[in-house]
Amino acid sequence: MKETTPLIPDDDPSRSLTVANPDDPGTTYISLVGNTYGMLVTGEQTNGRYCLIDMHIPDGGGPPPHRHDFEEMFTILEGEIEFTFRGEKHTVQAGSTINIPANAPHNFRNASGAPARMLCMCTPAGQDEYFTRIGDVVAGKDAPPPQLSDTELAERRRRAAELASTYRSEFL
Repeated sequence: MKETTPLIPDDDPSRSLTVANPDDPGTTYISLVGNTYGMLVTGEQTNGRYCLIDMHIPDGGGPPPHRHDFEEMFTILEGEIEFTFRGEKHTVQAGSTINIPANAPHNFRNASGAPARMLCMCTPAGQDEYFTRIGDVVAGKDAPPPQLSDTELAERRRRAAELASTYRSEFL
């Protein structure tokens, strides 16, 4: 008689249910280039499969052009965000979801004149850890960004560039 291999592995009881609430006092918030990112579900919680980040983007906020070898999906919750994908601009409004394929050059910017908020899921995880290593922990989603000196800003940029390849990212 031939033995069959199960299609789905056994349940791993060492992993637990994760409930992510952005208002939970245990949520870590990171200030990065004027944006505030809440680490809702980390790679540590998903065994590295994905991470989920609550992004609060003030008017004028957003990262510089970059690319990375993982998928990135954004759901706009409030406001609107302008995404530049392979050089073409797309304005995405609340209620919409946009997926950025791995390796594609892109960036986003809030050019709306009002704050915006979106969820970002990265598959596999890693972006959560990268943001935590290069940003500054703040008290919560409404906390002001730290007032950094020119020397401190330069240090953050240096650290971001130095760690980018470790987290499979490249600034353009």
